[in-house]
Amino acid sequence: MSEPLLEIDAFIRANTRIAAPPLVPEVRMHLADDAVALWEMTEATLEKIGLPPPFWAFAWAGGQALARYVLEHPEIVRGKRVWDVGAGGGLLAIAASLAGASEAHAFDIDPFATHAARLNAALSGAAVQAWTRDVVGAPSDADVILVGDLCYERDTAARLIAWLQVANAAETLLGDPGRTYLPKSGLARLAEYDVPTIRTIEDADLKRTGIWRL
Repeated sequence: MSEPLLEIDAFIRANTRIAAPPLVPEVRMHLADDAVALWEMTEATLEKIGLPPPFWAFAWAGGQALARYVLEHPEIVRGKRVWDVGAGGGLLAIAASLAGASEAHAFDIDPFATHAARLNAALSGAAVQAWTRDVVGAPSDADVILVGDLCYERDTAARLIAWLQVANAAETLLGDPGRTYLPKSGLARLAEYDVPTIRTIEDADLKRTGIWRL
């Protein structure tokens, strides 16, 4: 590995432990043991070393719920090319691979997330290709696009939904626990899950989380 990649690898391994997301015990991931400490550390060092917020170190409610749905309905992805957009630690791509996707791609703009997704896929025996790339707005060759918990910020959500509407995938699914900028129309709810969460991050022990088809 190159020196920057070695530093990313060392940071991930030093600041996480291997665990299964509560709603998706089939998957093992590098997850933050002390969520607040990791978040505060990255904020404190952000300007000094350019470290992005560690979204990849947590199994967010939307991602857990959608991963659970994919594993319970493998026909959605079986034999198909799947994109996990804003993948973080790659939970949705991993679930898609385990459910029989012919290709599972994890896309994130953060190189820490990309490397974490590769590590996590290896832990779970999943075939995942992880890319440090902003694909929102780019042409898509995906049969299925999966999005977990990306409607937390107005501009991000607006740009995402506008792209998903023209991305031309046969199936587009979102997992979302009612974030502020989830669209109020144009979505069909397929299922709901109560997802165990980290109170210090979510201010709740459980999040009622919907699975939505665009």
